Order: sequence, then C-alpha cells, then structure tokens
Amino acid sequence: RSNLWLVNRVAPGMAEKGQGSVVIVSSIAGLTGSRTLGAYGISKAADMSLARSLALEWGKQGIRINCIAPGLIKTDFAKALWDNPDTLAGALKSSPLNMIGEPEDIAGAALLLGSDAGRFITGTTIVIDGGATIGGE
Repeated sequence: RSNLWLVNRVAPGMAEKGQGSVVIVSSIAGLTGSRTLGAYGISKAADMSLARSLALEWGKQGIRINCIAPGLIKTDFAKALWDNPDTLAGALKSSPLNMIGEPEDIAGAALLLGSDAGRFITGTTIVIDGGATIGGE
C-alpha cells in the first residue's frame, strides 16, 4: 500500500511537467513460491502488478512506472541470508553466475529506468538475480 501512496503523491507533479519515472523495488520472491515467506512473496508480486497498472494509468501523462526484482543482494536488509553459510551456499548453487549481487548491480538498472536511456520502458519488471529464477538447480 505504501508504494501506491507514494506514487500517488509524486505522480501529479510529474504529470504537470509531462514526464517522470518511478522505480518500485520488489523482489524475486514475487516470482516464486515460498514455504516460509509466503506473505512477503505475495506483497512483492503485488508490487509488480502495481507497476503495470500504474504504468497504464499514468503513461498518457508521460510518466513511466517500472519495477526491479532483485535476488539475494549483499545488503544489511538481507544480511541474515548471506551471512549464514548454509543459506549462502544454497544461493550460490542456484545462481548460474555462482555469486550474489551487490547494491551497485541494482543501481545500474535503476539508473537505466530513471534516465532517458529507458524512455521506452514502462510497466515492466527487471529481474536482477544472477539467473537464480531461471531454474538451474
């Protein structure tokens, strides 16, 4: 609900200027099932749907709305996952690149979506997970 509230707070100002870009940060948990984090995954799937719906709603005013779905990224928020050797080993095994992401990996996509380089991208979710969701393991 907070993403909807935030977009509705900033989009009118962007509409006055005839352009803008919003990037909602979701998670690959919205693309996969989970035995332990079901409600979290549902909320992240909702973020992706929200980006598509808001892109339709605000597109005519020149506002692009997209979503980024990171996998395991080495942040304080996810420290309990990457700091646990067993969990980290599982994450590395599921990644064809055999690595977890760094915040800079997410920043690049956010810069693309927020800049003129991404001017023809709207209503989509960019997955940044080192290939974890393609099902290698």
